[in-house]
Amino acid sequence: MFRARAVAMCSTGIMLVTVAACGAGAPAAKPDPSTTPTGAITGRPDPAPTCGYVRPAKPGGGRYTCTFTDDFNGTKLDTTKWTAVKSSDNGFVTGIRVGSPDCYLDGPGNVSVGDGRLRLTSRVEWAPFVCHTQRRDYTTRDSAGSVVSWRKFPQTYGRFEFRAKFPANATPDFDSALWMYPQDPAYGKWPHSGEIDVAEWFGDGYGTNPVFPSVHYAGEVHAKSTGRNCFVPGAGTGFHTYAVDWTPTMMSFYYDNKLCFQHAWTPAAPLVRPQPFDQAFDLVMTQTGGYQKPAGTTVTLEVDWVRVWA
Repeated sequence: MFRARAVAMCSTGIMLVTVAACGAGAPAAKPDPSTTPTGAITGRPDPAPTCGYVRPAKPGGGRYTCTFTDDFNGTKLDTTKWTAVKSSDNGFVTGIRVGSPDCYLDGPGNVSVGDGRLRLTSRVEWAPFVCHTQRRDYTTRDSAGSVVSWRKFPQTYGRFEFRAKFPANATPDFDSALWMYPQDPAYGKWPHSGEIDVAEWFGDGYGTNPVFPSVHYAGEVHAKSTGRNCFVPGAGTGFHTYAVDWTPTMMSFYYDNKLCFQHAWTPAAPLVRPQPFDQAFDLVMTQTGGYQKPAGTTVTLEVDWVRVWA
């Protein structure tokens, strides 16, 4: 995600960085993604998620079982499943390399739920403001929205699906992303521990409705690790389904249930496949950008639902 824009910083909050890079101690124990959360009041297991429709077929045969779902039917973000990213909490800032820091905020202007949708908004504010982070402060006009399932839902392997509408008014200075990042980066800082971009959208600056899936890791050949022929007519005007089937040997990306890209990774030594993609990854959804755009420019990524299968 965030090609040529990203910078991640250390924090004691949400980790979108590596433990090694932050100089922290050993990573915390990973939650078991095969179990459902325990009810806080009764102590009984919550009902297993159903994902609402026919179970997809597994690449190796059989059917998947639903492990996570959110249809965003409430009036606020479900904080048992998601955390809204705040630059002030975790130091996560993008856009540094182009001199236009994106400050992540958790207010309703950037992260909201209503009418059965999650909305993530990036905006060029009318006046500069100070973005406070643990490392340093930045003066910027760009605010952004992102949510992550860190410490609430990680999973290794399976099918990961998002139904979303990308912003029709976006340009290449904006980045909409449905992606996944390791909960505990076991192999070191980015890109050594990997990243899975299920779908990225940069508006109309790359031709006719291209949406980009990518698999990032140390040793990747960029011409082969990003799908450049996944065209989704109406990606910015209607809802479409973006999915990845993740196995120990292959990433297969499906847009509107049609296979558009596959990648079998070969990591740099000393790692061997399935490393680094043998660890639990979190779900992330992000809307960012606005470099050199007029004040008041606003773009919004809308998400209808998220479903995960194992």
